[in-house]
Amino acid sequence: MDQITNYLTDQWWILQVFIVVFTVLVVNFAQQRILRKVQKRLKLTATVWDDALVDAASRPLTLLVWIIGLTFAAEIVSARTDAAIYKAIDPIRDVGVITALTWFLLRMSRCVEKNIIKEKSTDDEPVDRTTVDAIGKLVRLSFIITAALVMLQTLGYSISGVLAFGGIGGIAIGFAAKDLLANFFGGLMLYLDRPFVVGDWIRSNDRDIEGTVEKIGWRLTLIRTFDKRPLYVPNSLFANISVENPSRMTNRRIYETIGIRYDDFNSMKNIVDDIKKMLVAHPEIDTDKILMVNFNTYSASSLDFFVYCFTKTTDWVRFHEIKQEILLKVGEIVEGHQAEIAFPTSTIHFQNQSLQLEPGKS
Repeated sequence: MDQITNYLTDQWWILQVFIVVFTVLVVNFAQQRILRKVQKRLKLTATVWDDALVDAASRPLTLLVWIIGLTFAAEIVSARTDAAIYKAIDPIRDVGVITALTWFLLRMSRCVEKNIIKEKSTDDEPVDRTTVDAIGKLVRLSFIITAALVMLQTLGYSISGVLAFGGIGGIAIGFAAKDLLANFFGGLMLYLDRPFVVGDWIRSNDRDIEGTVEKIGWRLTLIRTFDKRPLYVPNSLFANISVENPSRMTNRRIYETIGIRYDDFNSMKNIVDDIKKMLVAHPEIDTDKILMVNFNTYSASSLDFFVYCFTKTTDWVRFHEIKQEILLKVGEIVEGHQAEIAFPTSTIHFQNQSLQLEPGKS
């Protein structure tokens, strides 16, 4: 009986480890069920911030429970053995807790970023997604750097020494990764100068770039071309090329040259006057901008006048609808004056001369 008691006493640590691991499983299962029920209830509320908090805490909380439980079980095992590996239990627990907290903060920052964009998108004031994205990335980078420094301090390393070494090592890294740093600072300049933001249509004739900006990263900018292909452009490239941003235009321009026949010369002035009156009265033409309709050129086979004006809309589809309407009305005005729009023609004049044939020739 004493032998059995001694054996059970010696093996009691195994039961303790089992109890700890079983408790961790139960606690983890319970917290997941509770969080699911809380999430369902919070989705019924009007605010989205409580949903973001619970969603951000779900996975880091699971990690935290397992880290605390397993390190506690490891301490029980370490009491029965002198293995050197168990001396790392406390540092592992500290690093694990910091990792779980940092993970929670990173997930929370992403949820906050999504909620800000979602809430602002429903308001009348448009949201600047580029600024929100830049601030979110800076906040997450700050969390990661702070967590790394706290981990080093927890493990017994001097932060001042690490920072000093980082200053020296940063020079070597800068030379080795100059292209990477150039793209990083290029992305930073895009966030500060904001020549374009996410959603803008941009183009550059210097590098045959044209499309809609979908994402501005720290190294690359993703542009979706009009044939729906992704185009990845290094950020440093934008410092050396000219970029046109048609999305920020205030108006779209109609500039067309139209020719009538030389036979309709007497109708030119009336045609030009009527077209100008039509443009001034058109509700989609911005009369505060330059509006010109003038006889311009004696061409080879036509009398040319030009139409120069600006639409109020900048929408590409709506612009072409308005332009089509304007051109059709111009044609109607030309026909209304019994004139015709010219097309390339050639007129050959023969001089009348008597033709004499020599005898014997035909």
